[in-house]
Amino acid sequence: MVVTDDTATVSAPRTPGRARASRCPGHRRDRGGAVAWAAMHWSTLFIPTLREAPADAEAASHKLLVRGGFIRQLHAGHYSLLPLGLRVHDKVARIVREEMDAIGAQEFLLPALHPASIWKASGRWELMGAEMFRLRDRKEAELALGMTHEEIFTTLALEISSYRMLPQIWYQIQTKFRDEPRPKAGLLRVREFLMKDSYSFDLDEAGLDRSFDLHHEAYQRIFARLDLPAVPVEASSGAMGGSDSVEFMVPSPAGEDDVVRCTSCDYAANVERATSRLEPVVDEAPPPAPERFPTPGVRTIAALEEIEGGAPADRQIKTMVMVLDGEITLALLRGDHQLEEQKLKDATGAVEMRPATPEETLEHLGAHPGSLGAVGVSGLRIIADEALRGRTNLTTGANTDDWHLRGVDIERDIAVDAWADLRRVEAGEPCPRCGAPLEIVRCIEAGHIFKLGRRYAEALGATVLDADGVERTLVMGSYGIGIGRAVAAIAETHHDERGLIWPVAVAPYEVVVTVATTKDPEAVDAGRRLHDAFALAGVEVLLDDRDARAGVKFADAELIGIPWRVTVGKALADGEVEVTERATGETRRVPVLEVVEDLAATIGAARHGGPDGGSS
Repeated sequence: MVVTDDTATVSAPRTPGRARASRCPGHRRDRGGAVAWAAMHWSTLFIPTLREAPADAEAASHKLLVRGGFIRQLHAGHYSLLPLGLRVHDKVARIVREEMDAIGAQEFLLPALHPASIWKASGRWELMGAEMFRLRDRKEAELALGMTHEEIFTTLALEISSYRMLPQIWYQIQTKFRDEPRPKAGLLRVREFLMKDSYSFDLDEAGLDRSFDLHHEAYQRIFARLDLPAVPVEASSGAMGGSDSVEFMVPSPAGEDDVVRCTSCDYAANVERATSRLEPVVDEAPPPAPERFPTPGVRTIAALEEIEGGAPADRQIKTMVMVLDGEITLALLRGDHQLEEQKLKDATGAVEMRPATPEETLEHLGAHPGSLGAVGVSGLRIIADEALRGRTNLTTGANTDDWHLRGVDIERDIAVDAWADLRRVEAGEPCPRCGAPLEIVRCIEAGHIFKLGRRYAEALGATVLDADGVERTLVMGSYGIGIGRAVAAIAETHHDERGLIWPVAVAPYEVVVTVATTKDPEAVDAGRRLHDAFALAGVEVLLDDRDARAGVKFADAELIGIPWRVTVGKALADGEVEVTERATGETRRVPVLEVVEDLAATIGAARHGGPDGGSS
């Protein structure tokens, strides 16, 4: 730092951050190799901050990203990224790229418009349903906007001819399109978004395990660098198919997923996959055959508990009549348990599922809901929850309105086609691992990794010759992170009542130099010189040189969440500036001679996960 007698002339210190100067947005090298930069002056940038959030915004990230001038909605589920938003978005993408490159992944860019034939070959043209945007070109060829790229990457894997070329990990950051029925919460649930999707190709399951573990570790590093408290949880594979599936969940009231987690050990799972330890139930021996008894007006589990001769909920069989891919199916659960529909879909492989209508129920079972059961039923598929296995002396509907059966022995009286875990876990139930109480936490899904197996490779003919010359089908994995959703998740996790609090690694700028009043020529000059010195030191800096009140400038800086504010004001008379950390709100006076070197060192450490990350 250099200061002359008559002005606050500053020059960049020699710090590790200086080597990054040419990499900072807005910086470039001239033909002589010297570092130059485009001045980042608030007065000339497009940062349209708002005092009020849109009336329809509910999530904190939605409100603050709009108010801070990061995003604007074009129409439902489609958002424009404004300059500040794009800077944050690009930084998230850069971190993702760096960690993908670190595990040996290779970057591609594939088309977003796909021929229907490839999706039909994999069997997912119908499976994806209404969420797939479909269209026809001028030649009436069927096309789709890509929701994901398993099929398209697999077509490229057809050129892998030998096991010696394996393993391969390929990725891209590409636009995805999903016709969400109810886009909401800003960037958290949209219809058009950038996603990092990667795919691994291996010879066998052992290779897939290694690729899966590499992604698991990379994702943990990504979310650590993004300062997101993402927890890996067991999950359903859903329409993706395959075996193992892990979601990375960020606790947030703005999320749409419920995660079951143990209050003592590390067990965590999406409710679609979670289970719990049930206390054993000891049943009395049943009678030789079920006994029919009248239950006039009884239509609920609770009502059957109350009548004379009824039964407690845990000794009742609940019969759910569902339509799975057009087929009537009975799902049986204990009376005090709730059906987790995704578990039923996973257990049966169903694509479409809905409750049967009262008319369908009456047609197939002869009674209305409240009097239904599976005793003696034939010709319909029956799936029973594991909690009913081995149970005896139970009560269920008799398939005649106002009548029930008691003394039912599951294995004797009901022709169960398959047993599966169907029940939804409730808070407070014992952990399946350690027995401690479980809790349910609302979360944002920030990432998802799947072991796909051979499903897509078999459908599209992706094979290689092994060391013995035998043709082998490739084994695949699929791994995704939504870039925009990560931006929103960070905003949800890092904010307060005044605005956003970006971690240094993704902040649109690292420092804002705020000139308290433009009516003070010395302050204006000092602010410009500090801006230039920070830029030369490799710090991403914004100069707030607007002709506005200091309070307005401070409020805007807090709203857009820049980690540090350097205020050039009254303290300049003492050769000092004020440095305010956004995360803590603490302000200290620092000699103008030292402030660039001071903050450059702090920011350099924070970029790499140091102790002064500027995050909440």
